Amino acid sequence: MKSSQASPVLAEPAAETAEDLLPPASSVGYLVRQTHRAFMRSLQARIAPHGVSIGMWYFLRALWEEDGVSQRELSQRVGMMEPTTASALTAMERKGFVRRVRNRADRRIVNVFLTERGRALRERLLPLAAEVNRVALRDVTGEELARLRLILTKLGAGLDADPERG
Repeated sequence: MKSSQASPVLAEPAAETAEDLLPPASSVGYLVRQTHRAFMRSLQARIAPHGVSIGMWYFLRALWEEDGVSQRELSQRVGMMEPTTASALTAMERKGFVRRVRNRADRRIVNVFLTERGRALRERLLPLAAEVNRVALRDVTGEELARLRLILTKLGAGLDADPERG
């Protein structure tokens, strides 16, 4: 038997704000950014006494892997815009960490080389970076770390495949 009463009118739900939809503590991007910033602060505190800034750190790491790459290639490897790279390299030249040399085969290309001083930083700074990782991972199990690496790799691959990223 059907009720003769009309169904009650449903109230409109309150409008949700962007904050309601994705609070920072629930946003993976936000959490990754906060974690990255914490890593960078910890690393900066350790490398600053050696005259190295975080901006320089990225370039040193790339050059320790392969010295003598072009300035453009270095920008791409580090993920920096070329003007940012030029500014960082100028500062690094002033400190005696790198030298820039015009390519003999193509004078438009500038290759970046570590100096002895820049190469020597590797032995001092890489252990400091390892220390930052040890501090960050002190309460993380090996299984959790393996899972984290897998998840971060999947997140990066998903974002790399995003057609909207341009």
